[in-house]
Amino acid sequence: MAAPDRAPELRIATPAPEHAGEMLTVQRAAYVTEAQRYHAPGIPPLRETVQEIRADLAGVGPALVARAAWLGPRLVGSVRGRADGAAMEVVRFTVAPDVQGGGVGRALLQALHAAAPASVGLFWLVTGSRSDDNLRFYGAAGYRATGTVVDDAGVQLVRMERARDPEPPQP
Repeated sequence: MAAPDRAPELRIATPAPEHAGEMLTVQRAAYVTEAQRYHAPGIPPLRETVQEIRADLAGVGPALVARAAWLGPRLVGSVRGRADGAAMEVVRFTVAPDVQGGGVGRALLQALHAAAPASVGLFWLVTGSRSDDNLRFYGAAGYRATGTVVDDAGVQLVRMERARDPEPPQP
């Protein structure tokens, strides 16, 4: 009797510089629909290079937190956070299009929030003003719109913020 097929288990961990190529592949796949939505092929996530990601990952430490998600051997998402004192900017949050909606993004965001330095009390990010799925996702994660900005590709972005969850009481 054959064993039933089992879906690979989701694993979240800190990516290493050697994961930069896989991260860039997922990043481009995830952001191309955003670029098409805004008729802006030059959005910053599509201009980032593998060398820039590798250098970013080599600098992971107190000011930069990175997490990636794997399903089996396949890297399916990643996120980076840049801490500046009491605030952390969430950047390059990506999930492979074929696994979106399956909890990968939620797990990555939770892992990033949990790994932020203790000094961080506020998380913030930007997303496209017409990216309804992203706005809903971030809203469900506790983010609230606080303003708008226009990026260097001419895309109107919504700035969203959320406070860090309080630490659970220690027994």
